[in-house]
Amino acid sequence: MRRTLFLIASVLVSAVFLWLALRNVPLNEIVDSITHADLGWVLLSLVAISLGMWTRGYRWYGLLDFKIPFLRAAHILNVGFFLNLLPLRAGEVVRALLATQAGVPVMTAATSVIVERMLDTLLVVLALVIAIPRLPNVPDGIIGPTNLFGVAVVSAFVVLIFFSRFPDIGHRVLEVIERFLPFLKRLGLNRLFDHVLDGLKPLTHWRSAAHAILWTLIAWAISLFTLYCLVRALRFEGDQMLLSVTGLALTSFSIAIPVSVAGLGPFQAALLVAGQAMGAPDAQSLSLGFLFHGVNILGYVVWGVVGLLTMGLSVGELLNRKQPAATSAASGGNPS
Repeated sequence: MRRTLFLIASVLVSAVFLWLALRNVPLNEIVDSITHADLGWVLLSLVAISLGMWTRGYRWYGLLDFKIPFLRAAHILNVGFFLNLLPLRAGEVVRALLATQAGVPVMTAATSVIVERMLDTLLVVLALVIAIPRLPNVPDGIIGPTNLFGVAVVSAFVVLIFFSRFPDIGHRVLEVIERFLPFLKRLGLNRLFDHVLDGLKPLTHWRSAAHAILWTLIAWAISLFTLYCLVRALRFEGDQMLLSVTGLALTSFSIAIPVSVAGLGPFQAALLVAGQAMGAPDAQSLSLGFLFHGVNILGYVVWGVVGLLTMGLSVGELLNRKQPAATSAASGGNPS
């Protein structure tokens, strides 16, 4: 029953976002823009999305402490991305489960997902802080709060790493906060706090931190190039790199919405907002949204299926497996 309700809610959310994005834009203009895209740049974006998935696989391989072969880690990650296209977004839980079955300790598998998501979120926030002040059609009142938000996120990240290195200090601070705000005790923050601190432990050691940060930068640079190729394919005027940075950051936030069908709707709306901020035509911006979304989905499906075939698994078998409690708790709500 819960799965059925979640599926219905996902379809409705996607439909609402698509309606909001498309209501004032003739569909034939979007189709015409896509059909006249430069095929060479589109093909290059397909190569880039594949390369980006494998670099993310290498990052995760390091976060698993190199405990399983790289190819197996990459295949598991690709299967996870593929399963995240489903409304139930089971990919993160499944890949942590597959990692533990391959010999990775449960906590290592679970906390690797936390590190990934926190690094990705930090990078996306910094990209927005850099991009928004440079956008031509953004109100001045947004710039200040955006910069403040960026400083707050970076500061919180640094503080959490410090607490991960010295957890006793972190728990004492949490006790003080709960003493002043006693209602927080009912939320079970201690358990969540422990999960986050455990997840950040790899970043308290310079070798694992250097690996995670370096390959995060490489993976996101390739993702940026993927979108830039499509911006070139659709022949956007103006600062194409700024549009790519803004669009990538906004779409990354959009897919964090857990209730949608493979991100359809929120993804297109995010690129519409990015295009409007750059003064681009709505039809062209939505064309970019559908094209970039399609390239991502195609990459996830192709490499996800390759991973399933290589490991001799099926989607039904994976979705029906039981996952360890620690793994499930660590992976809930994470975007792909």
